[in-house]
Amino acid sequence: MTDLRKTLEEGAMSRFQWVAVAICVMLVMLDGFDVLVMAFTASSVAGEWKLNGAQLGLLFSAGLFGMAAGSLFVAPLADRVGRQPVIVLCLVVIAVGMLLSAMAQSHVQLVGLRGLTGVGIGGMLASVGIITAEYSSLKWRSTCVALQATGYPIGATLGGLAAAWLLQHYGWRSVFTFGGLATAVMIPVVLWRLPESVDFLIARRPKGALEKLNRIVALMERPLLAQLPERAAGGAAAQGNAVAGLFKNGLARPTLMLWGAFFLLMFSVYFSLSWTPKLLVQAGLSAQQGVTGGVLINLGGIVGGSLFGALAVRMRLAHITVGAFLVYAVFTALFGAVSGALGLAFAVAFGMGVFLFASMAGLYAFAPVTYPAAVRATGLGWAIGIGRIGAIVAPLTAGMLLDGGWQPASLYYAYALPLVAGALAVLAMGTGRNLPGHSRGSAAAAH
Repeated sequence: MTDLRKTLEEGAMSRFQWVAVAICVMLVMLDGFDVLVMAFTASSVAGEWKLNGAQLGLLFSAGLFGMAAGSLFVAPLADRVGRQPVIVLCLVVIAVGMLLSAMAQSHVQLVGLRGLTGVGIGGMLASVGIITAEYSSLKWRSTCVALQATGYPIGATLGGLAAAWLLQHYGWRSVFTFGGLATAVMIPVVLWRLPESVDFLIARRPKGALEKLNRIVALMERPLLAQLPERAAGGAAAQGNAVAGLFKNGLARPTLMLWGAFFLLMFSVYFSLSWTPKLLVQAGLSAQQGVTGGVLINLGGIVGGSLFGALAVRMRLAHITVGAFLVYAVFTALFGAVSGALGLAFAVAFGMGVFLFASMAGLYAFAPVTYPAAVRATGLGWAIGIGRIGAIVAPLTAGMLLDGGWQPASLYYAYALPLVAGALAVLAMGTGRNLPGHSRGSAAAAH
């Protein structure tokens, strides 16, 4: 068994591999909860500290800025020190940030702590996505990545239910305490059962790499290795600036297109998630109905991630992802037309969620088949980071357009257009064609 990667890609997935994927799903659920925690506690926090709209907006933005910084500057560390250590470090940062948030004495302190927590989330997600992909067989890879993406709306939905109960009984600080403790619980779980990346151990060859690799191989119930497998072509450790490595050896076009697709998707996604409840109320629905519309987007996301996973076993990744982008664009525009009609608005909000998260699952699946192991965390981290910038810009742009006299319905028509451009970026990506360090099987998975 000299070609361990080929065995992983073509063999049946062991229980150990499925457990690793399940842990990754749980880690993404934390992201879903963390994004919602500020939305659910905003009214209570604003009431206690008498905050104005600008101060509340800063609290919302701080987490997103932190996530962008974590994706751009912390995630690439995983290509140097390993995926698992970075995930553990980020979990510690998230847990500390959430627990200290529960003790914040002013909105300025909470802004800083939201930023810190965001850095941990942003730094962790790339490594989680890579481990999910690397421990999945070719047959199940896109499905597993889709399951991981589905963790976000599941975490948002379950976290929302927990937050509502805690707010009612114990106040807003208890919601942050719950998030911090839930994160802290995952640290020993990760140390116990989330393995280091096989591709990282082979490409970087840290001290004790063969022993670590054989420990993983034994847990997967496969024969032990006598020596480290040869590095894949282009899989040697990146020298110099890891970000510069994203533009070498034919990677420039797929990198720029992936960045563009992430930015355009997150630009539309965060408009939908941030403004839909408020714009439903503005269209004449009650506040409770507005919140229900937002929740339906997340419930649709659970269906969308699952649907993507089922289709990914049978269809090409590029085709499903482009289709999801385009149908999401149609539902976004349609929502603008029906937002005043309760039943139709709820149905379309659910449909938006289905294709929103299917699109996201598609993009997460592209990065592992685009980059060799030496720059894989940097590649996905920067793509997510560029996407987070789109997430920051989108709600601000929507607010400016509304202040400029735009009608809510017109906003949905406008925000459908970036999704069409994102679909074109996916088509132009060219992932899997003669990329360094990739087998023909990986290329097939992308096309």
